[in-house]
Amino acid sequence: MSQTKPTLQHRFVAIEGNIGAGKTTLAKKLATDYASRIILEEFTDNPFLPKFYQNPERYAFPVELFFMTERFKQLQAEIQQGHLFDDTIIADYFFVKTLLFARRNLPEEEYRLFKQLFQVLNQQARKPDLILYLHRPVPQLIQHIQKRGRNMEAGMEPDYLSGIQEAYLEFFKGAEEWTIIVLDAEQLDFEHNPAHYAYIVELINRQHDPGVQYIRPE
Repeated sequence: MSQTKPTLQHRFVAIEGNIGAGKTTLAKKLATDYASRIILEEFTDNPFLPKFYQNPERYAFPVELFFMTERFKQLQAEIQQGHLFDDTIIADYFFVKTLLFARRNLPEEEYRLFKQLFQVLNQQARKPDLILYLHRPVPQLIQHIQKRGRNMEAGMEPDYLSGIQEAYLEFFKGAEEWTIIVLDAEQLDFEHNPAHYAYIVELINRQHDPGVQYIRPE
């Protein structure tokens, strides 16, 4: 007889982090081990992304617009097709990251237009019950990016990653209505160390009040 897999305490968990933080790896492990449906960002389908890394000023607006519409369609389709109150969902992004990246990448006039479009869609987007943000220092992110060897990320600059990191942390300061854990993951190898992975699972399964918690493992 097959054993029933355990479930997580939260119905909709978003794993977030900077580029190279390990959010997709963790989301996949959680979904496999805890009988969850998974939503993974389909960034490779963005035809503007390679061009953006080569010429960000020219391609920032179309790359962000494509990401926004595709993220919205994916989240809506995945959530609507499931039984929202029966299924557990693990995602490797939350919809607001759309605005955070746009704020970092777009000039002011384009950002104002983008924000208006975002606000229309965001009113219909369901918020995760819990967001776990994996915080890693930029040099470690660079190591991870280089290790996975994606051609379009080969020229990723530390300043760009620092700007993204700052955008997330700035958003968290005013996110009292969200439930967010900012986890210092610099010393965590949840992919290969079962104890580190178990620590994260236990952290996710705690009851958390709304607001932001900054946690550094002992």
